[in-house]
Amino acid sequence: MDKISALQKRELFTEYLTRKGHRKTPERYAILDHVCAINGHFDVEMLYQSLEGANFHVSRATLYNTIELLVDARLLVRHQFGTQGVQYECAEKAAGHFHLVCSHCGRIQEYKDLALKASVLSKKFTKFTPEYFSMYIFGLCSKCKYALKRKEKKEY
Repeated sequence: MDKISALQKRELFTEYLTRKGHRKTPERYAILDHVCAINGHFDVEMLYQSLEGANFHVSRATLYNTIELLVDARLLVRHQFGTQGVQYECAEKAAGHFHLVCSHCGRIQEYKDLALKASVLSKKFTKFTPEYFSMYIFGLCSKCKYALKRKEKKEY
């Protein structure tokens, strides 16, 4: 998703809610504004704490339901990084980067590779038109790799 303004996001969400027959509540729009202001990944609990800290009180049920609507409206992207819980990211911020996920500590690094992105986007598929993609590369971060090597040396 290209960079779009907060107003455009609200308009897209309004169109989605109307099309699907959902209510347009102030809580849903406040959650939209809040998640799109977050830099990076977040989970629902982090979002809940952040909203509480901003003196915006909403039930977890409302939060979970609104997050699902935002994912369905393609304003949020859902990530499942291995065995970690589900995390989310504003769709426009998710575009254009990949995720390096440490299998040992769970650390997530964002990685940009314009050539790889162009290669994937230029790929032609038979009887299939891609709309978006995500890529997760699992391995060991340098910190864990170093720690594991030190541990192996001590064991010998």
